[in-house]
Amino acid sequence: MTKTTIRMAAWLALLFIAFATLSPIGLRPRSLMPVDLERAMAFLLVGALFAAAYPRHIWWTAIALAITIFGLEWLQNLRPDRHARDADAIFKLIGAGAGLCLGWVMAKLAGLTQPSR
Repeated sequence: MTKTTIRMAAWLALLFIAFATLSPIGLRPRSLMPVDLERAMAFLLVGALFAAAYPRHIWWTAIALAITIFGLEWLQNLRPDRHARDADAIFKLIGAGAGLCLGWVMAKLAGLTQPSR
């Protein structure tokens, strides 16, 4: 995959999560996993995609994802049918952190962390 494709996938995955987080509860996608694991896995995927998309800016990416996670949790307070909990944010942060590590290692092995020429 090209870096542009990875970046598009990262942003689309994040937009999907934002939609799922802020949409009415009836539109929230469900899986067979426990919800905390589901949250962590969703952000593991997003973290891995963003780390692969922006491997030379991993710390800025980590900060941006943390702000996004807390921002989405806060925005849930504006919806009467949703609720924000600190525990939800913690599971999402754990998933994003694991994904960032995994994605960065994969990008490093693929040579994506080298400066472009």
